Amino acid sequence: MSTDVTNVPAEAPPGKDGSGGSGENLLRVMLDGLRQNMRQYGMLLALGLIVVLFAVWTDGQLLLPRNVSNLVLQNSYILILAIGMMLVIIAGHIDLSVGSLTAFVGAFAAVLMVEHDVAWPVALLLCLVVGAVAGSVQGFLIAYLGIPSFIVTLAGMLLFRGLTEILLEGQTLGPFPDGLQKVGNGFLPEVGPTTNYHNITLLLGLAVIVFVVLQEIRDRKRQQEFTLDVLPAKLFVLKLVALVAAVLTVTMLLASYKGAPIVLLILGALVVGYGYVMRNAVFGRHIYAIGGNLPAAKLSGVKDKKVTFYVFLNMGMLAALAGLVVAARLNAASPKAGLSFELEAIASSFIGGASMSGGVGTVLGAIIGGLVLGVLNNGMNLLSVGTDWQQVIKGLALLAAVGFDVWNKRKVGS
Repeated sequence: MSTDVTNVPAEAPPGKDGSGGSGENLLRVMLDGLRQNMRQYGMLLALGLIVVLFAVWTDGQLLLPRNVSNLVLQNSYILILAIGMMLVIIAGHIDLSVGSLTAFVGAFAAVLMVEHDVAWPVALLLCLVVGAVAGSVQGFLIAYLGIPSFIVTLAGMLLFRGLTEILLEGQTLGPFPDGLQKVGNGFLPEVGPTTNYHNITLLLGLAVIVFVVLQEIRDRKRQQEFTLDVLPAKLFVLKLVALVAAVLTVTMLLASYKGAPIVLLILGALVVGYGYVMRNAVFGRHIYAIGGNLPAAKLSGVKDKKVTFYVFLNMGMLAALAGLVVAARLNAASPKAGLSFELEAIASSFIGGASMSGGVGTVLGAIIGGLVLGVLNNGMNLLSVGTDWQQVIKGLALLAAVGFDVWNKRKVGS
């Protein structure tokens, strides 16, 4: 007995009928890609959602050019600290001293420039050296003497805060030279024909867009060469469009005010430099190795003590840089400067995707985490939310980020 199959309807390919259209397929691809890359893109989407919500709640005040510029200036030092803290956390450690070290370096800079008339470029270099020395001392105690980083940096927090009080004798010291003030408050000069926008900022924005697109394409090709999982083509194109749109929006907002702040260039250089180190350099891979699996890293020949030492030395230098930016922005050194900066930097790292157990995190993630906190602070200030409720909301954001890390580990392990 034969079966007639000529009249059996074939299954319609996706996109040929109303139930499996290209829009539905694209949505499915997007959701699948988001699930597989939740750690990487979750907080980026959260940042976009927070920006949209506060832009609506503040009737557009959040995205006014002047406010966007202030947002960069107000959070620059936290973002600098977050970069260094991310490396420390990836390596499996913590640093509680960065806020106090930031204040101490600012006080040291004030003593040099205000009381002893040291030229500000020389004072800047000396302050970076002081930060490096402070970080290296803590790194030595942690790496080579085996004292837990929590204890060493807790002691450093108390020590540097006390030294700040001693240097300033409990008083605020300032003002700083104009050259240093521009580091914290200055903008790029205007050149070229007179337009409604800042020309240099527009050129910088275009350069950033080209760099981002080329970097994303290069990373995708490298992942494909090593047969690693990559985003589906449609989702990858959507990601590029979103990145270009975000950079273009920020560029136009800054260019319509005073242009790009000088500190934004410093941040950009740090993100590019440290991002390259963590993605491509041997030192970056060693940081991930000792944080992810220390015994295996040792068996592989990684000099874990040396890596830990340099991670804390680097943290000290970035804390010094942040201290100079804070002092320049306030135009004075204060004994109370840097309070809770260490908590903001740690929160930025965890919100940006760092893992409590180490071995996970990115430099860009630290920036995203810092921007989440910065937009929350700025938006709540525009809405006149009290500082008490601001602390509650930021605490819940940190708890949610850490909870997501725990959930994600259990999901992967199951």
